Amino acid sequence: MLGKLFGSLFKGGSSAEAPPAPVATEDYKNCRIIAEPRQAGSQWQIAGRILKEIDGEPHEHTFIRADQLPTRDEAAEFTIRKAKLMIDQQGDLIFKS
Repeated sequence: MLGKLFGSLFKGGSSAEAPPAPVATEDYKNCRIIAEPRQAGSQWQIAGRILKEIDGEPHEHTFIRADQLPTRDEAAEFTIRKAKLMIDQQGDLIFKS
């Protein structure tokens, strides 16, 4: 019991937190969309990644939106929608740094 207490006291800050777990994935126009909503208080924030292999090289675009929704599942659904919109609007340019 004390081990848990002291362990939580001496854990690192936000940088030591584990990344959000994927809630949903979907393939769209040769891209893989991974919905990873983040909890923001009592709400869920839209967040995820878009992955694509271009010329044999893996590329990844991570995004976090200001939009917040009441449930994790709703946030995952909207994450997929936002990612599709980004892919439609920007194409492979989304992976340029």
